[in-house]
Amino acid sequence: MKLEEKFEGVFLIDGKLATRNLVKDFKVHGEKLVEIDGVQYRYWNPYRSKLAAAIMKGMKSMPIKKGSRVLYLGAAAGVTPSFISDIVGIKGVVYCVEFAPRAMRDLLNVCERRSNMLPLLADARKPERYEEVGKVDVIYEDVAQPDQEEIMIKNAEKFLKKNGYAMMAIKSQSVDVTKKPKEIYERILNVLRGRFEILETYELSPFDKDHLFVVMKMNVF
Repeated sequence: MKLEEKFEGVFLIDGKLATRNLVKDFKVHGEKLVEIDGVQYRYWNPYRSKLAAAIMKGMKSMPIKKGSRVLYLGAAAGVTPSFISDIVGIKGVVYCVEFAPRAMRDLLNVCERRSNMLPLLADARKPERYEEVGKVDVIYEDVAQPDQEEIMIKNAEKFLKKNGYAMMAIKSQSVDVTKKPKEIYERILNVLRGRFEILETYELSPFDKDHLFVVMKMNVF
């Protein structure tokens, strides 16, 4: 098998994405595990993770690195957060905000096995409810809400370090099903430009329909 490092902590194995498994033999969603030179890797499915999809679509930079502090908004059952957990390693941390109690139950099962993932049952619209998070290097947002951009801005103003990064999956169908996705993307990007420098954008088809992935750097307020 051919192994190459795509980004710090992100690998390609025969052209397929993977991360080093932080918790040996532990799977989150039935992903395939493989061992190379005594190291266990987890295959990272871009059809199950918008971050993986963005990487496969050509994302040029990865703000999330070993040791990063990441605030993840909309952690759901913990699939993508678990791969971020692999990337940041034991010296990093992933704060996992999730509002739905059912998803939180699944998320807790993952966090119990991964000491660098901390679950927070909270509404991402109310960051004051989890202010103990403190400053972070990266905010990652994947929420199905019509005010996605405002949620990002509110959390960035409270938690993001100076010159920190933000990554966001804009879900056009969660914003307005009556408008074309490109109209929604441009409207939201215009709002975000008031707070961020837009570094990269990627439509995620065929992995996810009607989604735009955005990588941003926070401007000084």
